[in-house]
Amino acid sequence: MKIDLHVHSKHSTRPSQWVLQKIGCPESFTEPMKIVRLAREQGMDMVTIADHNTINGALEIAHLPDAFVSVEVTTYFPEDGCKVHVLALDIDEKRFAEIQKIRENIFDLTAYLRRENVTHVCAHPLFGVNDRLTPDHVERLLLLFNNLEINGARDNAPNVALRLIAAALRPEDIERMAERQGIEPYGPAPWQKSLTGGSDDHGALNIARIHTEVPGAQTLADFLRGVDQGLSQARGEAARPETMAHNLYAIAYQFYKNKFSLQRYVNKDIFLRFVDRFLGADEARTSSVIDRLQTYWTTRRYLSTRPGDSGRVQDVCRREAARLIHDDPELSRIARLGGPLPENKGGLWYRFCTGATNKVLTRFADKLLSNVSGGNLFDIFHTVGSAGALYSMLAPYFLAYTLFHQDRRFSREVLATVLGRPAAREPKVAHFTDTFYEINGVAKTLQRSVALAARTGKDLTLVTCTPAPGEARPGVRNFAPIGVYDLPEYPQQKIFYPPVLDMLQFAFEEDFTHVHSATPGPIGLAALLVSRLFKLPIHGTYHTQIPQYAHQLTGDTGMEDMAWRYTIWYYNQMDLVYAPSRATADELAERGLPPEKLVVYPRGVDTELFHPAKRNGYLKRHGLEKGLTLLYVGRISKEKNLHLLAETYLALRRDMPNLNLVVVGDGPYRTQMQALLAGSGAVFTGILEGEDLAACYASSDIFVFPSATDTFGNVVLEAQASGLPVIVTDVGGPRENMQPGVTGLVVSAGSSEELTRAVERLAMDPQTRAAMAAEARRIMEPRSFEKAFDQTWSLYAKVG
Repeated sequence: MKIDLHVHSKHSTRPSQWVLQKIGCPESFTEPMKIVRLAREQGMDMVTIADHNTINGALEIAHLPDAFVSVEVTTYFPEDGCKVHVLALDIDEKRFAEIQKIRENIFDLTAYLRRENVTHVCAHPLFGVNDRLTPDHVERLLLLFNNLEINGARDNAPNVALRLIAAALRPEDIERMAERQGIEPYGPAPWQKSLTGGSDDHGALNIARIHTEVPGAQTLADFLRGVDQGLSQARGEAARPETMAHNLYAIAYQFYKNKFSLQRYVNKDIFLRFVDRFLGADEARTSSVIDRLQTYWTTRRYLSTRPGDSGRVQDVCRREAARLIHDDPELSRIARLGGPLPENKGGLWYRFCTGATNKVLTRFADKLLSNVSGGNLFDIFHTVGSAGALYSMLAPYFLAYTLFHQDRRFSREVLATVLGRPAAREPKVAHFTDTFYEINGVAKTLQRSVALAARTGKDLTLVTCTPAPGEARPGVRNFAPIGVYDLPEYPQQKIFYPPVLDMLQFAFEEDFTHVHSATPGPIGLAALLVSRLFKLPIHGTYHTQIPQYAHQLTGDTGMEDMAWRYTIWYYNQMDLVYAPSRATADELAERGLPPEKLVVYPRGVDTELFHPAKRNGYLKRHGLEKGLTLLYVGRISKEKNLHLLAETYLALRRDMPNLNLVVVGDGPYRTQMQALLAGSGAVFTGILEGEDLAACYASSDIFVFPSATDTFGNVVLEAQASGLPVIVTDVGGPRENMQPGVTGLVVSAGSSEELTRAVERLAMDPQTRAAMAAEARRIMEPRSFEKAFDQTWSLYAKVG
């Protein structure tokens, strides 16, 4: 015999989820007779309704031969108010009245149910109904109840934990718990637990998803006896966060449909028809010819509205949703035709929600960034408010993922307490970054990190977002962006909008222990959302001096100030902030970051790849047969002060005709710089990697890095490891990665004269140049990338 022992009807009126509480919505809108119909369709042999603290729904079907009365009782531990739900099965009105009198105290309730021989089950025993449940309470529940529920509305982790506990309990375990808790266990063999199954359905979408089967039972009495004797089996499939979110949407929709009489519009609007098919109480309706004509015209109106047309957030969402339904053949078929919904209705609803909101979010993000570029402060706040309203529409998903993740964490704690399983886990890190496949210092470091993590058994996943990731790499999860914004001041730099819900879903599935953000941009905001919803520690790396870039690119000090305010706000959300240099850490502290959050993290260099022994005449490939070579490696952009390098080279070349300049890299300033140096013999190699890059370093003589905006400057390490003296500015991180007068020279940022004198000094003094080159290599040798990576990884265990 099969029965779903935990189903709610419209008589469950007090929701526990804040999403429903906020709109004043009851917990369920399901008619009792619909429960009977759906349970029978799912193959259930009998039907019961277990509403919260009422039997009104069960009484409506009690006249049926295959129905019986049950209730979900809310009770409490008297010492601390921890709330527990208990299913009391096959009761009458008299017993229900008694239950209502004594249900406030869990000890009084269980004593009564035992005395009256009422079969009862502790519902979802690993879910804290009012956030007060602890592993200590679970031990008490194991002593008070021998029937435990496998729940169909929650994550599978508590169900798995419950099965493990039921299989592993021994008499000595119960004896130990009883002594610690001061509670007498119930029954002759309290270590033997019976597991039942209940869907805990509230929206008529998942009835019998999980149910109870008692093999061989022919009557209800046989069935209940089987439950009490440990013969019951929980059957079916656990829920996913998407399942719970779908239910919440359904309950809210049914509430609004009743409140505003939306029924009369359902067949006249493609959007409402689709929503009603997925979330309404009935799965199919007939429509008249007039209804179909109205649907046609409203669809045409949606499709003819221009994307840029103004409107409220909800109107924009409705238009984009209608377009999505019209353009997707499967969704359009569901909206137009009747019949049963597909099995994966929760997954389809998720696809619809993400598709519609991604389109709208892209519009708002474009508008926001355009307003930022134009300095339109009022419009910025208006757009942020609109985007916030959009995300409130996704609240059921945020809530579901949060609750399911809490279930997992609590299940581990319970297993540690009850079975002695270790709750602590090795770090499993999701590192969110907006640069990985590009050619730059940050990307190269991350590429090496993920490869090294794989070799050393560390659980690191790089999460990024780009439309053209190239070949798949182990340890990297790329998401296709939902939109892209081209910076007008920086044509080669693009901002990608990540699919936030998909990233959240991925993070939930992977069950990370830590989040790391390498960017305060859109991908970094997705990382922050993951850490907040899942209550995970989040570390952040300050790679790029965004405020300074904003000023250099726009020339607007107001933009720089706004960028600083946002940057400090973002990194204030971190548990730990990795600064690439002491100068950067000090600047962040001066701007308002708490010093205790800041750490200057170790950085290493591949001392095997970058080595003086790689000097092999590589530059002959580019026509440089002789002379002394100045080298620059990095992004070719104006904020790197490369015009100073060009001026220095041209000034010195008049007296030093054998002086060469090699520029390695690419960027928006390349064309202009090449024009500036036309006819001077300067060589632009484009991007170099691997052995070619190593040979280029080692085959050069002096490394010049005039940038004042770099927070670290990986290339300065690579140059020194290759045996080159370096020239850097007195501003930024590169200054801390060399020893002035020992491995190179430091000049004032922005000073063409000082840069020229420094280059001339090293060019004219081969002995000093050689001594600095030797010291540079010696000092870099202990700074292996592997050592720096291990030191950084240890920070995850120390903080969070």
